Amino acid sequence: MRRALVIGGSIGGLFTANALRKIGWDVTVFERVGDDLASRGAGIGTHDELRAVIQRLGLPVDDTIGVWVHGRICLERDGRISRRLDTSQMQSSWARIYRLLKDGFPAANYRFGMALERVEQDAGGVTAIFSDGSRARGELLIGADGVRSTVRELLLPEAQPRYAGYVAWRGLVDEATFSPAAHKELFELYSMCFPEGEMLLAYPVPGRDNETRPGRRGYNHIWYRPTDGHETLPRLCTDASGHCHGISIPPPLIRPEVTARIKAEARELLAPQIAAVVERTEQPFFQAIFDLESPRMALGRVALLGDAAFVARPHVGVGVTKAALDAECLAREIEAANGDLDAALARYDSERRLFGSRIVARARRLGAYIEAQLKPPAQRTEAEHQPPPDYLMREIGTIHLDIKALTA
Repeated sequence: MRRALVIGGSIGGLFTANALRKIGWDVTVFERVGDDLASRGAGIGTHDELRAVIQRLGLPVDDTIGVWVHGRICLERDGRISRRLDTSQMQSSWARIYRLLKDGFPAANYRFGMALERVEQDAGGVTAIFSDGSRARGELLIGADGVRSTVRELLLPEAQPRYAGYVAWRGLVDEATFSPAAHKELFELYSMCFPEGEMLLAYPVPGRDNETRPGRRGYNHIWYRPTDGHETLPRLCTDASGHCHGISIPPPLIRPEVTARIKAEARELLAPQIAAVVERTEQPFFQAIFDLESPRMALGRVALLGDAAFVARPHVGVGVTKAALDAECLAREIEAANGDLDAALARYDSERRLFGSRIVARARRLGAYIEAQLKPPAQRTEAEHQPPPDYLMREIGTIHLDIKALTA
């Protein structure tokens, strides 16, 4: 039986592990952290393509995987609904998809606390060497270890994430905190606010313990805000002791005055219905927005996959779907190659690299006006002007049927 080593035990790695196992490979997943990842992540949109990949893996998928939303609204600063769009999409959560994939993979083949240090390749295969001195060998190694991929850093050090000039403030509140009136007006819709140079999205997702039953769901909000990377972002990432954590900070260490300020600015800039949701958020947190393009996705017997290869800004809402399609493509090409692994990897690289580059370009277009807020107005190009709300409502988080078109 042929053996694959998957570096990274998050969603991309688990899609890969399940897909390769389904075609008869022996697969071991190596995750650098020491505990289960199910408590991490936030709300995500799903697409037909994502649910279809899960079904083809033989994993259970039905409407309990998320929450259906049957309409989008644009809320003005005074709380008026200025625009409506009739469109349906299922909103889920990172943890819900992770749990489904993790439970479908043998626990004995998933190893926590395994930090990769280097990779060695020869004619016969590839060897992973870990920080504890252990080694693992296989015919294929997949780097599915995210935007800060060790595998990519080892093999393509020139491919680095690029900061987009803004952060996403996030939060989640329980459905039970909504008054009956607010619930009727807001909860089961995808709401959008567009302060000048910014963007906020809010929608229902699975709640605690991945619950999707009415009354037990959650309400997720994401607020994109221009943030200078040289001074402002480091200040946000500095805790009460004065220690700067780099480009991110554990949510409990965000200084209380930072949290208080974001809630005050929500009251100032957002529709009151949404500002009230931000106000009720117990622990707002933020993530710096990056994008990334890798020049190659296959290097010898090593393949890059998901966010380790391409990271698109969240506006396209396709990160999890992209990882699923990458994994399925890799397994499909390997199975079709009749033992010619080099040919399979070459075809995988060609198909998925084109898709990744087009997704990144599309996401950059959608977020260009937020990034441009760091420029003087006179220096902004036409493409960096804020698009009309109608355009953003239609394009954000929806790929329509463009998944196939993006590979054409």
